[in-house]
Amino acid sequence: MAIVWTPNLTVGVERIDEQHKIWFEKANGLFEASKERRAKDYIDTMLKFLDEYTKEHFRDEEAYMEQIRYPELDAQKKAHASFVNELAKLKSEYEKSGGNILVIMNANKIVTNWLTNHIIHMDKKIGDYVKTLSE
Repeated sequence: MAIVWTPNLTVGVERIDEQHKIWFEKANGLFEASKERRAKDYIDTMLKFLDEYTKEHFRDEEAYMEQIRYPELDAQKKAHASFVNELAKLKSEYEKSGGNILVIMNANKIVTNWLTNHIIHMDKKIGDYVKTLSE
């Protein structure tokens, strides 16, 4: 199952939307690599990038929410921390398995569902809140 950003995932804050698009692109690249049975080194590199980019995106998003005094910042921080832990578990399982790409393929659904649900149910509220600031 491909993980693809679609317009219905638009938050309405340009820099958040742009980062989400990159996140989806890179995550999809990782899952495609695992499906195509690419070399372990390539998958290791993609996993590392995804981990680092996720943390960077969450830091940026949280800083933005602080800047606009977003009222649900704490809930966002908890959700972000939970997902970072899930990624760490995924990476650890992959390494413990000796680079078994089935671990990554099985994680595809979990990551896709979490990210899509997080954007739809939490991040879109940021865009809604931003709209109230300019009214």
